[in-house]
Amino acid sequence: MKNKRLIYKSLSVLLLTGVSFGTISCDKGNLEDVKNTGTFDSSNYFKNEEQAFSGLVATYDMLRKYAGGFENMVTFFNGASDDFYSGGGNSSDGAGIQGFSNYTINSIIMPASYWKDYYQGIAKANLLLDRIPNASMNEQTKKRYIAEAKVLRSLYYFELLKMFKNIPLILKPVLATDDYYNIPQEDPQKVYTQIESDIVSAIPDLMMIVSGPSEKGRITQGSARAILGKIYLYDKKYTEAAAQFEMVNGTPGQTSQYGYKLVSNFADLWKVDNKFTTESVLEVMHTNVSNADWSFWGSGKDEGNSVNVMLGIKSYGRVANVPNNDAPDLYASWGFNPVTDDLFNFMQGDPRLDATIFNAKKLKDEGKITYSPGFRDTGYFLNKYLPRNADKSNLPGATELNFRQNYIAIRLADTYLMEAEALGGSGGRAQALLDAVRARVGLASVPVSIQAIKDERRRELAGEGHRWFDLVRWEDASAKLGTRGFKAGKNEILPIPFNELTNTVLKQNPGY
Repeated sequence: MKNKRLIYKSLSVLLLTGVSFGTISCDKGNLEDVKNTGTFDSSNYFKNEEQAFSGLVATYDMLRKYAGGFENMVTFFNGASDDFYSGGGNSSDGAGIQGFSNYTINSIIMPASYWKDYYQGIAKANLLLDRIPNASMNEQTKKRYIAEAKVLRSLYYFELLKMFKNIPLILKPVLATDDYYNIPQEDPQKVYTQIESDIVSAIPDLMMIVSGPSEKGRITQGSARAILGKIYLYDKKYTEAAAQFEMVNGTPGQTSQYGYKLVSNFADLWKVDNKFTTESVLEVMHTNVSNADWSFWGSGKDEGNSVNVMLGIKSYGRVANVPNNDAPDLYASWGFNPVTDDLFNFMQGDPRLDATIFNAKKLKDEGKITYSPGFRDTGYFLNKYLPRNADKSNLPGATELNFRQNYIAIRLADTYLMEAEALGGSGGRAQALLDAVRARVGLASVPVSIQAIKDERRRELAGEGHRWFDLVRWEDASAKLGTRGFKAGKNEILPIPFNELTNTVLKQNPGY
């Protein structure tokens, strides 16, 4: 029957054993048959350490989903939170991000990449885990590669759980002869159990800390424990979460066993070339050396940070005839994620305000800058990722697509506050963890509580892509986002993209 041959890529070609380690085009939503053209025969690959390493690097590549491409995690989830609007040029600038921001999102406008890209990463991990045991290479190195692949696969499943909840669990390469259009969704709790156990089994085979510059960005015992702690926290296994975070964090304010320590100056975290600081637990590398251009933007081959140009200010310019104009020299960009008045007001008096929020309204009123208001403009912008002209690439490729600022997916202040939360927001250690985050920016101690931790997370981590998920897991989303259109019992998870449901046994999430 022809309808059985119309298989959507992410649960077919992307999961076949012939999956390419390069980029797989996503131009076509459906395939006419199950032939996987343009790939290699993986049965002849993974013969040695060099080939195994290339497969591992390809598996890491999917981490760039956080800040790469137009459909990145940071701007998408910022725009749906109470701290930001969608922004952009107008109300139709990116149907997915606009629909999520005002909660009219549905399966048709839901960007398919949030499902497909993570399953592509899972497919690469599955293939690596299947083939690497037979590779001719050092046994200890082999164990380490297997451990890294397990942690990455678990992280990708965790992101899918947070977004969609009801997802298929696939732990081995899918063959062309398999009934892959009938792969069902798994009980979310079983997925949690699987990914938790995978990381636990992987930790002993990971390196304790990175051994040199070439190792930066790779999964270590510390980053694996932080990921595991976060998974436990979302799985409401608070005792287990606190135990993992304690090993990551060590004595609050001091250097942990994994070498982590809060940087002394909060603003230094957002300096473009200040990569892999002592506060970085899981950091995603971005660079301009891929010379990204529009022909392959967002395809996986581009390595620039797209958040920079998306959050930059439209038609920004410094007024030349103003004496001693101290306005920064920013690269004019696209105007997504304007900061809400609510967050701007909430952060008044906080030492992190200026490093977090750029007050373009004030500079414009003072006659120092000009800019074009975008959709839902407030005059406030996220300073952490604003693109500076000084940071433009001098290599070939589109300027907009080649900013090199790394994205820190997990940092120590985040794990401090997650541990304090896992401890129930009470007790001496929770107090010390909260105090350390505040003391770093010169703030006095406040009594620890769950509400104090929530407030601190909002200020400390503003704009880093965590707020929406925090509101959902705290069950605060309805109260905070109800005026946006958020509906309890529905919008805690996203709709599964329409094409994923076609000719499969997958069922749409409730309410969509």
